[in-house]
Parts: sequence; C-alpha cells; structure tokens
Amino acid sequence: MRQFLAEDPGYVFDNDNVHSYELHRCLTEAYDAMTFARLAETGVTSGWRCLEIGSGSGSVAQWLAERVAPTGEVMATDVKPHHIPRRPCLTAVEHDVVTDPLPEASFDLVVARLVLQHLPERLAVLDKLVCALKPGGWLHIEEFDTSYEPPLLTPDEVSARLYAAFLDTKCAVMRAGGGDPQWGRRAPTAMRAAGLVDIDPRPRIELRTAGSPGLRLQLNHTYHLQDKLIAAGMTEAQLRNVRALMRDPSFCATSSVIYSVHGRRPRAEEGKGAWRPRAEETR
Repeated sequence: MRQFLAEDPGYVFDNDNVHSYELHRCLTEAYDAMTFARLAETGVTSGWRCLEIGSGSGSVAQWLAERVAPTGEVMATDVKPHHIPRRPCLTAVEHDVVTDPLPEASFDLVVARLVLQHLPERLAVLDKLVCALKPGGWLHIEEFDTSYEPPLLTPDEVSARLYAAFLDTKCAVMRAGGGDPQWGRRAPTAMRAAGLVDIDPRPRIELRTAGSPGLRLQLNHTYHLQDKLIAAGMTEAQLRNVRALMRDPSFCATSSVIYSVHGRRPRAEEGKGAWRPRAEETR
C-alpha cells in the first residue's frame, strides 16, 4: 500500500459528497435504534437542553427534539448543517467544534456520534464538550474500533485478502487526515480523564451480510472515498472487485466494534474538586 506523502486535511467524509445521502441513510438504519435506546437511558425528557455536534442528516437531533418538547431545546451543529431538517424545538447551527466556542455549563445532554475519531484535536474537543455540560449533565459518545472486523465467508482466499486490503487502506486514509479509526476503545478512558463520572461503555458487534446496513455502509465508502483510496494505493479494478464481493449473497464479515459510552459531569454536592477540566490537570 502506497504511503501518503502528506496529511490529507479536512474531514474524510465530506457532508456534501454526492454519496452523502446514502451514507446518512446507512448510518440511520444501522445505528439509530441503538443510539435512541442509549440516549433514553439518560432520562432525557421535556425541558432538557441538548446539543448534538456533527449532526449529519439530523436523525438523532430530531429524536431528541421530540423527547424534549414542548419546553426543551436541541441545538444541532455541523460544518454543513443544511441536511438537518427544521422541526419544533430543533435549531440547526453552522459550527466547527474544533475552532468555534460553545456556551459553558449550558446543556443537560451533549451527543457526539462518530465525530471525535475523525478529529486530530479530539481530546481538546472532548474537554470543550464536558465544559458545555451543566453539572449533572450527560455526555454521550459513540465511536468505532476497526481493529477487528475480519471477513468470515468469502468465495476464496484472494477475495478475503482483497476485503482486508480495502479495510486497511480505508484506515490509512483516516489516519492521514488525523483520525484514529480505533479510538472507540479509548473513549471511556478519555472521558474519565476529562473529569466525567458514571462512565458506562457498551460495545456492540454484528454481522455484515449483503444488503445489511452495515455492509452497505462499507460499500458506500468505496464510492465516497474512491479518490482517497486510489491515492492510498488501491486500483480501480480492486475497488470494482471488492464492491462485487460485498454484493455477493454468500459473503459475510464481522463488523467493527462500536462503543456507545455515557459519562456524567459531577454535581457540586458530589465533592469539592470532583470535576475539573483536563487543562487544569496538565498545567
């Protein structure tokens, strides 16, 4: 696999790519049910003020808006927020979480799904999200760990190696942009270091089969990232072949692990000094 000569700046998955709609659809079908169930565990209800960063199509923000209505508020942010629909109690905001400020101690719930692993500044952003929580407020993070996602059934060994090469190349593309495709496993420790308590990580793994949302998401990546994958060493013929493989009804693979993690900012009565920003810890 060819090595990148320089970092590829910017978010790997452009929200305005021609393949973005299918990307959002696959993410919604594959993960919304899990996300909604986990968010419900926080107790989010009418009157809560919520923030979601990197909202994408806005499906999570819409669900939150229904839960906090009629007196609550959801602020859904993205660098390109025009995919987020208008709904009661839901405000879409153009916002770069790396460079733009957030109000401090303002939100009962902050959500970041599949965002931080793409950002070189993920720990600084994590601190910013923690500071945006009210005392007692919840931070909910979901991230992948792609270190284990092997093919299980393929027509032959050549096909198995091709699929593995595609996954390895995609990870290289993410790392070239400053991402960490394995950050999901590190999210709980990072949240604890940022001062959160009651951290509750839940790993999930599933089967990727032809037509399943998880495998359609991988298929989408071969189109969405085509230029970057070719720049990283894959050929057009290899991409055609791996697409055909993922459409083969006999193919199946293990998914990567997605970690769904809660953490809570301590309340003042839970002890003096129970919470402080990471920046204070490292001075």
